Amino acid sequence: MHIASKLPQVGTTIFTVMSQLAQQYNAINLGQGFPDFKMDKVLIELADKAMTGGCNQYTHTNGLPALRGTLAEKVKQLYTTSIDPETQITITPGGTYAIYTALTSILHPGDEVIVFEPAYDSYVPDIVLNGAKPVFIALQYPAYSIPWDEVTKNINAKTKAIIINSPHNPTGTVLSEEDIEALRILVANTAIIIVSDEVYEHLIFDGTPHQSLLRYPDLLERSFIIFSFGKTYHCTGWKLGYCIAAAPLMQEFRKVHQFNCFSCDTPKQYALATYLQEKDKYVQLGTQIQQKRDYFRTLMQQTGFVCIPSHGSYFECYSYAALSNKPDTAFAIELVQKAGVATIPVSSFYHNKTDEKVLRFCFAKKEATLLEAAERLKHL
Repeated sequence: MHIASKLPQVGTTIFTVMSQLAQQYNAINLGQGFPDFKMDKVLIELADKAMTGGCNQYTHTNGLPALRGTLAEKVKQLYTTSIDPETQITITPGGTYAIYTALTSILHPGDEVIVFEPAYDSYVPDIVLNGAKPVFIALQYPAYSIPWDEVTKNINAKTKAIIINSPHNPTGTVLSEEDIEALRILVANTAIIIVSDEVYEHLIFDGTPHQSLLRYPDLLERSFIIFSFGKTYHCTGWKLGYCIAAAPLMQEFRKVHQFNCFSCDTPKQYALATYLQEKDKYVQLGTQIQQKRDYFRTLMQQTGFVCIPSHGSYFECYSYAALSNKPDTAFAIELVQKAGVATIPVSSFYHNKTDEKVLRFCFAKKEATLLEAAERLKHL
C-alpha cells in the first residue's frame, strides 16, 4: 500500500538521533531541552490531590476556568494588559501543539509564512502540512539578530504570517524594544498575523525585560501568543501549555482545537491553577536558571569552545571552529563517541543546513551533570 507523504523530506529528527547515540555511548545528554533535576514536589502533591479528589474526567474544552482566570490575572500583573479568560485563553497539550493549531487555523494553500532561521523544528512542517510556503530569512550570525530590511523585502500579498520566537530556541537571543518597533512598523496597515513563540517567557537573564507581544495592544490584536507550563515548572513531560489571542483569532483556533484535542489533562490543570498563586516560582525563575548558565560558562572557559552569549531559554550555543573543521553534525557525533557528551548541531535548525561550526548545549541540568560534561570536553 503506497501513501503519498505530506512530509516527504522529513525523517528521524536530530534530537532522536542524538538521544539514541547518548544512550548507546552512555553519554551526558546536553542535547534535548529538558531538566535532569526534579520539579517542585508541591506541584506533584497538588496534582496527586486533584486525582485522589476525583478530578479525573474531561474539563472544559478551552481549559479549566479557574486556570484560565488565574492566567488572566498573571498577564495583568506582568504586562498590564487585560485578557478575557473566556474568549482569549485556551489551554493546550503543550506549546508545540499550540503553534500547530494557530497555523492550521489561518493558513490556506499558497499562503506564505516568514520563518527566521535557525528555527525550532516544528515550524516548517506545520506550514507545509497546511499547504503553505515557508519563506526563510537567516538571522545574522553570530549575534543572531533579525535583518529587518530583509524581512521587508520578502513581504508581499501572499504573506499570511510571521513566526517570532523570544527567548529564542536554539540561540537564546531575545527581542529588543527596537525589534518590536520594527515589527510594529512592518505589519501596520497589513493583514499579517503573528505567531509569537514565548514558551521561555520566564527563562530570561541579565535583567533583560521580556518583550512579550502581550505588552503591545496593536500587536496582540493580530497575534497568537504561545506559552508552556512545562518549561516554566520543569515538567516538560506534562505537555501542557496555552495560547492567548484576540477573540476573533481565538475563535478560529478553538475550531481546530476542539476536533484535535478537545480537552487537556484535568488534574494537572487543577494543580497549576493553585500553584500559579505562588508568583515567586515564576518571577525568580530567570535568576535561578541564569546561575546554571553562568556556571556552565565558567566551566566551558576551560575548553576550546567559544561562547555565543545566550540571554534566555535552556540553551547556549558554542563555536568549535578552533577545535575542528568538521561539519557540525559529524563533530557532534564525534563528541558523543569520543567525549561522551551529546549536543545538537545548529545546522539542523536550517532548511539548507547552514553550518557555522556551532553546537547547542542545554544547561538546564544539575551542577554535577554540567561539571562532568565540561570535564569530558576539556580532554578533546
